[in-house]
Amino acid sequence: MLHKANPSELLDQGVEKALRWLEKTQTPKGYWAGFLKTNSAIEAEWILAMHFLGISDDPKYPEVIRSILSEQRPDGSWEVFHGAPAGDVSATVECYAALRAAGLDKDSEPLLRAREWILERGALGKVRVFTRMWLALLGEWPWDATPNLPPELVFLPSWAPLNLYDFASWGRATIVALCLVSARRPVRPLPADRRLDELFPHGRKAQDFSLPRPKTPLGWFFFLGDRLLNLYHRSPLQPGRDLATKLCVEWMVRRQEADGCWAGIQPPWIYALIGLNCQGFPLDHPVMKAGLEAFNEPWAHPTEKGTYLQCCTSPVWDTMLSLVAMTDCGLDCQNPSVQKALDYLLDQQIDAPGDWQVKVRGVPSGGWAFEYENDTYPDVDDTAVAVMALARLRASSADPARVDRALERATLWLLGMRCRNGAWAAFDVNNDSALVGQIPFSDFGESLDPPSADVTAHVIEALGHLGRDMADPVVARAVDYLRAEQEADGSWFGRWGVNHVYGTGAVLPALKAVGENMQADYIQKAADWLVSKQNPDGGWGETCSSYMDPSLRGVGPSTSSQTGWALLALLAIGDHERDEAMARGLDYLLGTQRPDGTWDQPEYTGTGFPGYGLGARADLTAGKTLDQGKELGRGFMLNYAMYRHYFPLMALGRARRHLEA
Repeated sequence: MLHKANPSELLDQGVEKALRWLEKTQTPKGYWAGFLKTNSAIEAEWILAMHFLGISDDPKYPEVIRSILSEQRPDGSWEVFHGAPAGDVSATVECYAALRAAGLDKDSEPLLRAREWILERGALGKVRVFTRMWLALLGEWPWDATPNLPPELVFLPSWAPLNLYDFASWGRATIVALCLVSARRPVRPLPADRRLDELFPHGRKAQDFSLPRPKTPLGWFFFLGDRLLNLYHRSPLQPGRDLATKLCVEWMVRRQEADGCWAGIQPPWIYALIGLNCQGFPLDHPVMKAGLEAFNEPWAHPTEKGTYLQCCTSPVWDTMLSLVAMTDCGLDCQNPSVQKALDYLLDQQIDAPGDWQVKVRGVPSGGWAFEYENDTYPDVDDTAVAVMALARLRASSADPARVDRALERATLWLLGMRCRNGAWAAFDVNNDSALVGQIPFSDFGESLDPPSADVTAHVIEALGHLGRDMADPVVARAVDYLRAEQEADGSWFGRWGVNHVYGTGAVLPALKAVGENMQADYIQKAADWLVSKQNPDGGWGETCSSYMDPSLRGVGPSTSSQTGWALLALLAIGDHERDEAMARGLDYLLGTQRPDGTWDQPEYTGTGFPGYGLGARADLTAGKTLDQGKELGRGFMLNYAMYRHYFPLMALGRARRHLEA
């Protein structure tokens, strides 16, 4: 297309259609918020929580059940991302339990298929910690066979090993909530006709409920410590337990957000409701009422397949990235949509205290969070992208002084959040304790928040927008980190997006923004890797399975978002050696653009956590392939509904400038 016709005209048409779609989908308050889809365990856990709390009259209940049934795979299982090579053990068991709790007959067709899949694989004995705890709450799993989370953890000072702030923000809030559950070990069994007896065909006594055996001496140390905690739990003498529980309750109540959730994500939120209820909070308590009400819109998302309950929401992230895309296409604050979005973005800057201050002293608040409400946990990635958008729009803003104040606060906060190695993580500073991954609880995936190439790249790019370059020691050290993180094949790992296409697509524009020599050998190597991964249709794609299998890096069906990332990387180099590859990529985007201006993309290209801890990450770096059947169950992959739109729009806008140059 582009090499046979007027490329500028084609790009103009694609850009204008995509911009019109943005204008039509903007909310009256000025933000955008795409549906954030994950796996059906989110809906299943809500159903199980409703059983535990004794709530049976929620109006959305039947539609939530319908959404779970609509996501069942033909083989009877449930998967953790679109097109996964296999069903997921834990998600399938949780969905099965939820459907039984909702009253589906065990011999109904969906449950027959699911049960056959579970029993054929011995799946019940392979479920993750969270699934074990849900089954324990139902009386289907012994509490002694779940990891202990003693509320006494709250006593540990921030300098002590395994204190709360050694865990990533998402793990920290979840742990405190589960400490409240673990202290009581409550059981609210399913009705007799809904018990899960059929999942124990040889009887419950024949089931191996034991925790997986550790593989390291340190793992064994914590495993045995967990067994000792079981004895302590049964002891009549538990000095400090009541005070510890009281402090955990206070910790959770203080961190409830304005919309009723906790930490802006489902796990700590739903466990907080259960934990507080265990500690005597009735359903009509204001904290409980707010938390339960929050599961309605905008978190609940009705579709033709049923109602989905989002694990998280992304209005701030979607809005700032939409603004970046619009400015890439030449729009400024004279455009009404841009002005409304800018006002929304400025209003969302956080000045409240947060958990990050435990390790970062003397730095004022000034970041942005991802969700509608999450003042406790602003994140570096959102703040960096906000700085990019604000720096571009300052000159055309009706109030440049307000933008300047926001940029000053954000920059101070970003610089304060730098880790000891000169790079940036998402939510915390120096959150990289190797001990955390060794405890029995940490089997669910990444329980740490170490620095990553993609977040660091976004901060570097933001600093570049503020006029900093390679002569700045902060920038220079961060670039050194990126160079050290480059893979042998030339790519960069993607922590928060799938995967090496995302990481590489973040790093190269960042290096250009701070004046790096884009003809340097290591940059050319990255570009060559991207071109080598281009699909025959001209697009780029990468499966979530690349987190488990290094041979799948850059391999997968083409998607609009990943094609956008690859093009942004190639466009950052600025030469014309790869114009043919870029033309084919642009042809793919223009050829797959819908008449209404957006794109379809069922594939998941975002991550909550990829599905392993630091030890497995080291194995991957060494070229080892992980056990996909096991590791997929520890992952938490995301489908951002707007990734398919603003990333290709950025690429189209920058390509238009490239052609003009």
